[in-house]
Amino acid sequence: MSDVVFDFDRESRIGLGEAVLCSEKSVAQIDTILGGASARNAGLLLTRLVPEKAEALAATHRTQIDYCPLSRTAFFGPVRPVADSRSVAIVAAGTSDAPVAREAARTLRHAGVEASLIVDVGVAGLWRLMERIEEIRAFPVVIAVAGMDAALASVLGGLVGSAVICVPTSVGYGAAEQGRTALNAMLASCASGLAVVNIDNGYGAACAALRILASARRITAA
Repeated sequence: MSDVVFDFDRESRIGLGEAVLCSEKSVAQIDTILGGASARNAGLLLTRLVPEKAEALAATHRTQIDYCPLSRTAFFGPVRPVADSRSVAIVAAGTSDAPVAREAARTLRHAGVEASLIVDVGVAGLWRLMERIEEIRAFPVVIAVAGMDAALASVLGGLVGSAVICVPTSVGYGAAEQGRTALNAMLASCASGLAVVNIDNGYGAACAALRILASARRITAA
């Protein structure tokens, strides 16, 4: 199909492979991309893949997919082994934030990083977070995932010395404004040095973490 030009060389340039954003692609377009990857024996990460599209893919492609309906992500083809399981913690405020947190975790896993996923430790019950805070502090990179007032990000930013990447989620209603309140709260946080990605962008937060880890490796090797 002339409207599909996949960037198989992206990883060699920036260290991050191109992922397949499936939400606006047709099943035929996704199948075309998967066919190209299969011909190269290349592994791909698919994001925002709803179950209906996953089930409609060509049978030869469905057999090569590891699908997670919670995060709407899929691994296609070979997946690299885990090379790092001590660098990233993903901390989610509520159970409703788990799909975005899981998208971040799956993105990292596809790149060979096994993150620790800590869910339902929002500040409405601060004791839940404080019971895990020493565990969280052990990780050089923390991804904070929260909707509604997104207070978790500021609290973590004041308690840990790690790089903190914040993901606002669209969880909430009314004044939560589909995640805009969480986004603004994270951007306006008085905790210093927080990095913030777009609403519901677990994939983007994971990619930011991967860039940080790659930079650290280069510094160590220099």
